[in-house]
Amino acid sequence: MSMRLRALSLFPFKPKPKPKPTLTLSYPFASTALAHSNSDTHSTPNTVHVLETLHRLHNHPSHVLSFLTHLRRTGFPHTLSTYAAVIKILSFWNLQRKLDSLFLHLISLSNFPLHALFQTLLDDFHNSNHHHYLLRAFDAFVKTCVTLNMFDAAVDFLFQTRRRGVLPDVLTCNFLFNRLVEHGQVDRALAVYEQLKRIGLSPNCYTYAILIKALCKKGDLKKPLYVFEEMERVGVTPHSYCYAAYIEGLCNNHRSDLGYEVLRAFRKGNAPLEVYAYTAVVRGFCNEMKLDEALGVFYDMERHGVVPDVYVYAALIHGYCKRHDLLKALALHHEMVSRGVKTNCVVVSYILHCLGEMGMALEVVDQFKELKESGMFLDGVAYNIVFDALCKLGKVEDAVEMLEDMKSKRVSLDVKHYTTLINGYCLRGDLVNAFSVFKEMKEKGFKPDVVTFNVLAAGLSRNGHASEAMKLLDFMENQGMKPNSTTHKMIIEGLCSGGKVLEAEAYFNSLEDKSVEIYSAMVNGYCEADLVEKSYEIFLKLSNQGDMAKEASCFKLLSKLCMTGDIEKAVMLLERMLLVNVEPSKIMYSKVLAALCQAGNMKNARSLFDFFVHRGFTPDVVTYTIMINSYCRINCLQEAHDLFQDMKRRGIKPDVITYTVLLDGSLKENLRRHFSPHGKGKIATLNVSTILRDMEQMEINPDVVCYTVLIDGQMKTDNFQEAVSLFDKMIESGLEPDTVTYTAMVSGLCNRGHMEKAVILLNEMSSKGMTPDVHIISALKRGIIKARKVQFHKQLALGFIPISKVHPLNPVSTILVVVKEGSGDETIRPKMKNLV
Repeated sequence: MSMRLRALSLFPFKPKPKPKPTLTLSYPFASTALAHSNSDTHSTPNTVHVLETLHRLHNHPSHVLSFLTHLRRTGFPHTLSTYAAVIKILSFWNLQRKLDSLFLHLISLSNFPLHALFQTLLDDFHNSNHHHYLLRAFDAFVKTCVTLNMFDAAVDFLFQTRRRGVLPDVLTCNFLFNRLVEHGQVDRALAVYEQLKRIGLSPNCYTYAILIKALCKKGDLKKPLYVFEEMERVGVTPHSYCYAAYIEGLCNNHRSDLGYEVLRAFRKGNAPLEVYAYTAVVRGFCNEMKLDEALGVFYDMERHGVVPDVYVYAALIHGYCKRHDLLKALALHHEMVSRGVKTNCVVVSYILHCLGEMGMALEVVDQFKELKESGMFLDGVAYNIVFDALCKLGKVEDAVEMLEDMKSKRVSLDVKHYTTLINGYCLRGDLVNAFSVFKEMKEKGFKPDVVTFNVLAAGLSRNGHASEAMKLLDFMENQGMKPNSTTHKMIIEGLCSGGKVLEAEAYFNSLEDKSVEIYSAMVNGYCEADLVEKSYEIFLKLSNQGDMAKEASCFKLLSKLCMTGDIEKAVMLLERMLLVNVEPSKIMYSKVLAALCQAGNMKNARSLFDFFVHRGFTPDVVTYTIMINSYCRINCLQEAHDLFQDMKRRGIKPDVITYTVLLDGSLKENLRRHFSPHGKGKIATLNVSTILRDMEQMEINPDVVCYTVLIDGQMKTDNFQEAVSLFDKMIESGLEPDTVTYTAMVSGLCNRGHMEKAVILLNEMSSKGMTPDVHIISALKRGIIKARKVQFHKQLALGFIPISKVHPLNPVSTILVVVKEGSGDETIRPKMKNLV
């Protein structure tokens, strides 16, 4: 493999020097020389003719545009005068897009004398009272500069034109102000705002809204209240956008609780609140993973007559997808569509991504195909998710085909799509094709980023090419990119998963600056190599330094400890996390809780459960069911009943599994009491009839497992007719019995001597392609022997069969031999008929 890689030439690309920019986007006010030999001092008849034509066509803008197209085709060299004339016409007729295009062109011309051009326009502006439309040109130029992120040029132009007596338009100032805030230049935005106010700007409600947004971005959550006071003082009525800006600012600062409180206060004061304000709070709670609170806001807005839009639903769906609560996310999506709110590629991408993270790659592909066939537009993000799913399924070629489909649909391709394909080949161990895609990506003009190199480094490491991985790091640096902690992490984990633990340790030790992420990589790597003890040692070393491994690494180690039965260390891991003020996730608590329950350590399990609740977590139906099941297994039915009631008090709806667990526990207790009339274990309020009534009230129907538990319980306590009735009811409800159900029925029938019915069920089971297991065979043996003994002794007692004539190879013996030899059901069935 190494030779093949070398033949491909892993790193054939020499670093190229960065090209010098061919044009400058700085504002060239200082320049007065023309870039072309087209100065007004050398006017030609052509220039005069163009100016005359433009003047003549002034009142016919469509003709002007046609004339300009003609000039462009002939290559006419414009002068300052012709450009000024064109700008005047475009401004007069408010042809904003044409103005924008013209200024973009002029800015792209290096050393073009924009200063001289605007000097000419300003002179015209002051020399005539009828040229106020030129303000549109000034505003258009500022907006063009802002669009190109040339903030210095925009600000300089505003203040220079103000010195010439031109007051900037408030909408233009708002555009500049907002873009500065959006680009993180908050302090500068606030400074510009103060300067503009000093030179006469009168802010409108949108200016104040941007000011509120800027203050919140800076983390100053009190000053916006003074802004509202100022608005009241100067007589500017706040628009709904102003209120929403403050609410969103609070939520973006992780104060969604305060944001919601402010929203309700504004609402109480009859402030104009629109759906966006509610969306901000819902999104804020979802970002803080307070999904119950987010859902509460959702219901609250509906109560107040605010109709949720796609953005509210998107925020909720995204939140539940991040928590991997796929059922809730799908339910919300279904509700959204059924209410006539159109879904989009962003929302479905959340769901597809969630499916992928939950290991449901096949479902991702199927859902994507359905969405595509429905005609929905799917963007590059959605395609990349399905690429990843196909690669995880080993179907990289299908992903490559889909890449061609993207091109045909003109969906924007980027480096992420190529990186995903490279990762797919690396996961499959196909490094030759991985580097072929890498080469193609560069040829197509896509520059590989650090993620691309990280994926390649991980692929090389995982497939045993440690030295090539090191060469890749050198090549990466030659390309102007330094390996980051993620690069080191992926190499360490790749080496460990490829069985090169010693090389991983050597690489880890060679790193001078070991971040938490790199320590976490060793925790992960040791777990991948099943060296759980070493992984735990690294975890302890890091926590002793006052740091904590990444949550994903802690979870991986915790899972391994629970899997190997080292629950004491798993509990210690949780304690260490709390010690350094890192809150374990809900799933981590649940993992340890399940391990304690599995080990039958209910005392510690209950302590952890109570601590879990005390920390503010709400146990879900799965956690409650695990606890209830564990109590039932050790015959603590009262504790199980108490937890069941607690679950309902908290508003958590039990599912069919919860009820099945309770029924199983109750039936087993009945069985114990059936055979030991004086035994302990009173059920009090927990009995089968009560549980079934509760199920009916909650509108939860039994499934196959639930019916099987009921049938088995009734059979074992000699309630034969009830068991048969349940079996019939199960089939009538449309449920198909499985092997376990048939086993319960056949065993019960055999125990009661109903061999004919047992054989009928056995034949039915065989006709459905189910092979009798060891339990059924054992039950049949017992039933046949019991039935034959009864018949034999009865006939013997009546004198119908002399003892001397009993032959060892009677039908019963023959069947027992067949069963004992494990013959298939095709052999069993005719012999059963002979017996009957």
